[in-house]
Amino acid sequence: MEVREKELSDRLIAEHRLSTEEYEELLTNRDEETAAYMAAAADAVRRQYYGTKVFVRGLIEISNICKNDCLYCGIRRSNRSCERYRLSAEDILACAEEGQRLGIRTVVLQGGEDPYYTDDVMCGIVRGIKERYPDCAVTLSLGERSRESYRKLREAGADRYLLRHETADPEHYGRLHPPEMSYDNRMRCLRDLRELGYQTGCGFMVGSPYQTVRNLAEDLTFVETFRPEMCGIGPFVPHHETPFAAEPAGSVELTCFLLSVIRLIHPKVLLPATTALGTMHPQGRELGIKAGANVVMPNLSPTDVRRQYELYDNKICTGEESAQCIACLASRIKAAGYEIALGRGDFPKEE
Repeated sequence: MEVREKELSDRLIAEHRLSTEEYEELLTNRDEETAAYMAAAADAVRRQYYGTKVFVRGLIEISNICKNDCLYCGIRRSNRSCERYRLSAEDILACAEEGQRLGIRTVVLQGGEDPYYTDDVMCGIVRGIKERYPDCAVTLSLGERSRESYRKLREAGADRYLLRHETADPEHYGRLHPPEMSYDNRMRCLRDLRELGYQTGCGFMVGSPYQTVRNLAEDLTFVETFRPEMCGIGPFVPHHETPFAAEPAGSVELTCFLLSVIRLIHPKVLLPATTALGTMHPQGRELGIKAGANVVMPNLSPTDVRRQYELYDNKICTGEESAQCIACLASRIKAAGYEIALGRGDFPKEE
């Protein structure tokens, strides 16, 4: 490791911040030794707050119908070959019940921006889960909605909301999304969620088309200033029915390095080892956990629709029953030196 990289790494470890230019320099000049040094530091910081616990979130993919046409996404509205589905309230509650049976105390309702799920429908689903399982945290990941919609869902009992910012650069945002979507509105959504009292998650793809090292440095600065309770990052994986079908996939190595950096920026952050990491590398999720991640999200969705929720190609774990997913993850995580934690796994309150 060069002297300058050691200096930047040590300052990040001590102060939890760098300038955007310094993040760019660290990313540009990283090597295997720097990555190992950062991963060890990130692991040590994570253990201060969470020990060896890796929190489980039960993922329920409620619909692959989406009004948006994001250029990277396999369920974009222009994909005519996508076999669409939508879960009913009863289906979703049955998935949540399965999660409870398996000991999971956080469910994540994720889906495309499906107009069927109005505020009344979604509030009814959230209330239904909370009434049946008061100790269960409900996380939503349903894209951009109005402030009033977010307020109603929060009042219905939603605890957390995941909304990737995708990129902190407005120009780059415009190259990944259709003209009717805007960077400013995405940022408005994140501000509204924070102000309404949600535990809020942002995040970005690593290696998305047109992404530069400067873009990634700006993403790290955004994480530093926004201080999300959760941050979801994973390698870009192309889908064959999108305009980016021929683009190269993102790097597992760079994703893991960024997980370490984010852990050091924000030591308490809840940081998933994503399915995309596991898709790109047989031990991808384990590598992510060793780099500083502390959340995994096994799938509780009905097995007959999992293959249809295809945001990208070759997604793993589409055929396993929920219990199989969790048992597999638990054994893998134990082998990596960590332990599954099935409780709510809340973000520690700021002192």
